[in-house]
Amino acid sequence: MTPSVHGIHHVTAIAGDAQENLNFYVRVMGMRLVKKSINQDVPDTYHLFYADGVGTPGTDLTFFPWPEMGPAKLGTGLTVEVLFAIPKGSLSYWQERFEKEGVVFGKIETRFDEKTLPFKDPHGLPLALVEMDDERKFVPWKGSPVPTEYQLRGLNAVRLWERDLKPTEKLLTEVMGFEHLGTEEGWHRYGIEGGTSGKIIEIKELPEEQRGRWGTGSVHHVAWRMKDSDEEIALRNSIIEAGLKPTQQIDRFWFKSVYFREPGGALFELATDGPGFSLDEETEHLGEQLVLPPWLEPRRKEIEAALPSLEMPRLRA
Repeated sequence: MTPSVHGIHHVTAIAGDAQENLNFYVRVMGMRLVKKSINQDVPDTYHLFYADGVGTPGTDLTFFPWPEMGPAKLGTGLTVEVLFAIPKGSLSYWQERFEKEGVVFGKIETRFDEKTLPFKDPHGLPLALVEMDDERKFVPWKGSPVPTEYQLRGLNAVRLWERDLKPTEKLLTEVMGFEHLGTEEGWHRYGIEGGTSGKIIEIKELPEEQRGRWGTGSVHHVAWRMKDSDEEIALRNSIIEAGLKPTQQIDRFWFKSVYFREPGGALFELATDGPGFSLDEETEHLGEQLVLPPWLEPRRKEIEAALPSLEMPRLRA
């Protein structure tokens, strides 16, 4: 039996200035920097991981800061919005916090019977908060400026624009294990394992829309959870059989990865749940130092010299 994915593992996006990115996600959003590392394919670029208190799979939004890249072009073949889960009844807290912090946000919407607050980060990345009461793995960050009862519970869903829905739908439902859960205002919702929080993807078909382009403020890729390496390789084989061209399995040290473009062009990743972020740092000290995978450690001086300095922001409630 072909394995399926088990929900969202992480989402990686493209940021502008690294310090501005760090300030926003730690000081404003109250997320913990659980790993300060580098893009292993472009080592002169940070890779910053923000998550819950311990970096639980499914809670982390990560960034490549590329301020020289220029802004993204919204269009098809891209992930166009990332949605976080928050506890029921906490949207008013976040509205007040956004007002205080000067965050650009919209009106509360109801999507698939869920109260949703869309907003953008400082570099234009479209985000949203969704009130949910689904049970999910979450460890609060004791050092967060956001009280535990309001902290982000993890990634709830992602939204994509596609020129042609059918090929992507076929991949999701026949290969990756999703089922169609409903359609609302042109958005098609698909869920894995019941479609609870963290296990949702929504797609809108826009046949006349222009092709999107990566840039600051865009999602780079969406990673889907796999239990282990064997399960990941089995699903990789099914993806090949479906006519797509995934990469070989790549060791990212904290997890193992396989990358591929879904039929509409968006970049997907399969990522194993383990071994996890505590492999090379004690849990209480996650994100405090620049960490490199062992094979890049001999180049540490060269890598550090190419990176801009970063300072942890002062936190306030």
